[in-house]
Amino acid sequence: MDTFEIFAVATPGFENALRDEALACGFATAEPVPGGVTFQGGWPDVWRANLMLRGASRILARIGTFMAFHLAQLDKRARKFPWADVLRADVPLRVQVTCKASKIYHAGAATQRIETALRESLGAVISPDAGLVLKVRIEDNRVTLSLDTSGESLHKRGHKEAVGKAPMRETLAALMLRHAGYDGSEPVLDPMCGSGTFPIEAAEIAMGLAPGRSRPFAFEQLASFDAGAWQTMKAAPAPVATNLRFYGSDRDAGAIRMSIANAERADVAEATVFTNAAAGDARPPEGPPGLVIVNPPYGARIGNKKLLYPLYGTLGQTLLEHFKGWRVALVTSEPPLAKATGLPWRDQSAAIPHGGMKVWLWQTGALR
Repeated sequence: MDTFEIFAVATPGFENALRDEALACGFATAEPVPGGVTFQGGWPDVWRANLMLRGASRILARIGTFMAFHLAQLDKRARKFPWADVLRADVPLRVQVTCKASKIYHAGAATQRIETALRESLGAVISPDAGLVLKVRIEDNRVTLSLDTSGESLHKRGHKEAVGKAPMRETLAALMLRHAGYDGSEPVLDPMCGSGTFPIEAAEIAMGLAPGRSRPFAFEQLASFDAGAWQTMKAAPAPVATNLRFYGSDRDAGAIRMSIANAERADVAEATVFTNAAAGDARPPEGPPGLVIVNPPYGARIGNKKLLYPLYGTLGQTLLEHFKGWRVALVTSEPPLAKATGLPWRDQSAAIPHGGMKVWLWQTGALR
């Protein structure tokens, strides 16, 4: 199995942003599909996608497909599949089956057949707690076998331990930065930075740091894994020196302590500046303008919505008065709150699922 389809899962609504990132990372066949991006590649491409793609939530390897019209046929073809090419018998495995528009409609029965085939043909250990997951989709009688090669979700970079209330996932933050036109060549400022996700992510992008450099992956437990080649791949991208600085401020002193600690663990402490200040006291640093990106409280889960209108109004006034030439991107689930800033928003973007609700990324051009 030299090449196969690789599926990078994206936050719905950001498939095109992830496609652009995949193309920039050298995955030349990347195409957006609902829920993510597909491209062709081999196992080293799976490793590199996990290591390098900032916006992907997880990477699935499509390891095989066959037709099955009834459970006996599923059983027979599952037993014939060359599992040992990819899986190790000593690594526990979990099987997840979904059925749609197929003659095999009982996911539980299909799961049992595939688990039995794995036990009897490979000697596999099946465990409901296993970190390695085989995802089986049966749709229109076609069985597609995919391995989740990431393990834990890719937003868990491995160097961020401290998080505040309602944190922004790193994967979503990276996609929002890209969607806002950030490419690593300008300063970024977040006046309500929480645990520092936006400034840290922006600094990592500017310095060319691989997002997966600090964490393990499920693919390291596969028969197809080459530890030596993986170490070489991880060692390849050296950090890029940058004169840019990435700024975060928050009125919560505890949030600033978290941000500083997270930046140190991510090796971007020298490129980030965190200060304890209210959003209304934010001022642009010396030097060229860049991007203000902010994820204020929405009132849906934290606090009272009515109390937030003055906060948004103050934020908008501060940005209009002091941040001439800067672009603004703001995340909120409440369009009236975005409008309360008085900022000259462009047309509203598509809704994005975030933490069980819908949010929008509001954007301006350069403020005048």
